[in-house]
Amino acid sequence: MTPPPSTPSTPGTSRTYDAVIVGGGHNGLVAAAYLARAGRSVLVLERLDHTGGAAVSTRPFTGVDARLSRYSYLVSLLPRKIVRDLGLRFRVRARTVSSYTPVERAGRPTGLLVGGGERRTRESFARLTGSEREYEAWQRFYAMTGHVARRVFPTLTEPLPTRAELRRRVDDEAAWRALFEEPVGAAIEDHFADDLVRGVALTDALIGTFADAHDPSLVQNRCFLYHVIGGGTGAWDVPVGGMGALTDALAEAARAAGAVLATGHEAVRIDADGRTAEVTYRSADGEHVAAARHVLVNASPRELAALTGQAAPPPAEGAQLKVNMLLTRLPRLRDPEADPREAFAGTFHIAEGYGQLAAAHARAAAGELPDAPPSEIYCHSLTDPTILGPGLAAKGMHTLTLFGLHTPARLFARDNDAVREELLTSTLAQLDAHLAEPLADCLATDADGRPCIEARSPLDLDRDLRLPGGNIFHRELSWPHAQEGTGHWGVETGRANVLLCGAGAVRGGGVSGVPGHNAAMAVLEGTEG
Repeated sequence: MTPPPSTPSTPGTSRTYDAVIVGGGHNGLVAAAYLARAGRSVLVLERLDHTGGAAVSTRPFTGVDARLSRYSYLVSLLPRKIVRDLGLRFRVRARTVSSYTPVERAGRPTGLLVGGGERRTRESFARLTGSEREYEAWQRFYAMTGHVARRVFPTLTEPLPTRAELRRRVDDEAAWRALFEEPVGAAIEDHFADDLVRGVALTDALIGTFADAHDPSLVQNRCFLYHVIGGGTGAWDVPVGGMGALTDALAEAARAAGAVLATGHEAVRIDADGRTAEVTYRSADGEHVAAARHVLVNASPRELAALTGQAAPPPAEGAQLKVNMLLTRLPRLRDPEADPREAFAGTFHIAEGYGQLAAAHARAAAGELPDAPPSEIYCHSLTDPTILGPGLAAKGMHTLTLFGLHTPARLFARDNDAVREELLTSTLAQLDAHLAEPLADCLATDADGRPCIEARSPLDLDRDLRLPGGNIFHRELSWPHAQEGTGHWGVETGRANVLLCGAGAVRGGGVSGVPGHNAAMAVLEGTEG
C-alpha cells in the first residue's frame, strides 16, 4: 500500500523508492517534482519541521504580521524553464531601480542612481563624476556581460559543456579573457576611472565570496559570473509573496505529482553500492531505513561526506552578515536629490567604493573586523507590499534587508554573539552616515517592545541551516563548464546512484533550482554513472 503523501513508510514496514532525496530545500523540491512528474516514486527527508531550507519566508518578529525572506531574498538564476515545466504558481517582479550608492564628494552628500530610465541614469553619472565618460563605459561593460549572459545562461540546464565548447558559445575573446581568465578587477579598472563606480561594479564579485578584486584563484570571477548571467540579463527580481512563495509552490508541485515530503525526518547515513541504496533516518518515533534506487543529496558536500562515511572536503567559509528589519517609515537621506522610495527600492550600497572594499578585505584577512564594513540593503516591500499585513502597509511601514560583506566566519569564532553585535553596530553606523535621521528612530517594535531587527552571522547559518562555515554556496562556486571529475551533469559524486543536488554541485549556488533539475535529468536519462 502506498503511504500517505505526508509521511514515509511507517515503522515496521519497508518500501523501495525510485529516489530518496535528502533535504527539502528548493533544489531538493525541484528534483522531487521532476522525478515524481516522470512517474518515479520519491521520498524527501527533511530534518526541520518545514521544507524550504534557506529559501523560506518567516515572521521573525513577535506579534508582527510581516513575512520576510529570512535568508535568501532575490531571484535571478531560476530558469523560466523550471517554472514552466513544473507549472509553478510563482512570479517575480522587476525592481524599478537597480541601485543607489550614497557618497560624500567635495564636502557635500551626493550619490549614484542606476535605474529609473536611461536619461536619469546618465544624468546621475554626470552629476557624480562631472562627465558622461563613466556612463558610456558602464554601457560598454554591461553590454559585454549581457552578451555573455545570453550565451551562458541557457547552458545551465543542459549537460555540462566543456571549457572549449563554452568558449565557442561565448564567441567573444575579449569577454572570455575578462571574465574567465584574468582577475575581474583588471577589467573593472580598465573600464572605469571613478572609485565609486568601480566599487559598484565589483560588488557582484563579492556577494557571499571572501576575495580581493585581483585574487589569482579567480573565485571572485566565478561569483561575478553567476551574478550577471541570471535569466540571460543579469536582472535580480523580487519574489512576489517572499522567497517562501517559491518553495511553497515547489512543495505543492512535488506533492501533487505524488512525492512524499517527510519533515522532521533526519537522514543520518547513506549506504550505496552503485545499484541500490539505503538511507537511515531518524524521526520522532525512532530510527528507520528507506531503500532506494537513487539517492539525491540536497545538502552540502560536507554533509554528503558525513552521510556516506567519506573524507570531509576542504573547509568552506562564509563571509557575510544578514540583517532583517522592519521600519515604521523609510529614513530620509542626506542627499537632497535622493528619494528614499527610489534609493531603497534597488540595491543601496554602503561603504562599497573600490578602495573601501579592498581595505575591508585586507583588514578581515588580517583577522580584524573592517573599520567601515561594506554592505548593501534593499526594501522588498517597495516592490512587493504583499509580505506586509494590511495594517502594516496602511501605516507606511517597510522591510529592509541588509547583506554585509567581508566578514569571514573566522572573525566570529572567539565570541559569536559579541562580534555579531559589534559588527551590526558598526555596519548601521556606516548607513547612518548617509541618513538625515538615525535608522534607530525608524525601527518598528514587536509585541514585546523590542526593536524589529535580527542579525545572522556565518556561524549562525552553519548552526541553523548547516551551511558549512556559513557559506551560502556550500563551497567555492564552480565554473559553469566541465572539469576533471565533474561528470555529465555536474551532480555526480563518484557513487553511481548517489547524486549531489544542492548548491555545492557544479552550477550550484543561489536560488536557481538548477542542481535539482540537473540531478533529476541525470536520473531520468540514466547518465548518473
